[in-house]
Amino acid sequence: MAQKVKLDAIDRRILEELRDDGRITNVELARRVGISAPPCLRRMRALEQAGFIRGYHADLNAAELGYGLTVFAWIGLHSQHEDDLAAFEALVGGWPMVRECHMLTGEADFILKAVARDWDAWQTFLTGELTTAPNVASVKTAPVLRRSKVQFGVPLDAASDD
Repeated sequence: MAQKVKLDAIDRRILEELRDDGRITNVELARRVGISAPPCLRRMRALEQAGFIRGYHADLNAAELGYGLTVFAWIGLHSQHEDDLAAFEALVGGWPMVRECHMLTGEADFILKAVARDWDAWQTFLTGELTTAPNVASVKTAPVLRRSKVQFGVPLDAASDD
């Protein structure tokens, strides 16, 4: 297990810069946070090892890659026994169209974010896989009309202490 890292203002600036530009060079990152490159790299590696940074990803343009439809689906299950929840999550893990899966409290058990090439592809998935999946009691969907805000990561409040 990685040791606990107490975040200071420089660590938070490093996280903020990497959140906004994961391809930034270490030299540029160091310049932006006001330290030299070697300690900047050490801090970045410590943040990775402590689990604050889980990975680096490219923000792919879904529409340009042929995925013109995004749909949110609220899923209700017949049973919320832990084994049934885990079985549903494992099933979802094998569906490439589903990009996010979150367990909820309230009316729905899960919310899924899915992408599809078009309405026909979504309908084929919905009727052939999702609604017929074991333990699925209900599915409510909402196609996305427009995406107006996307921010990756979390807000980093420089004033807070961990």
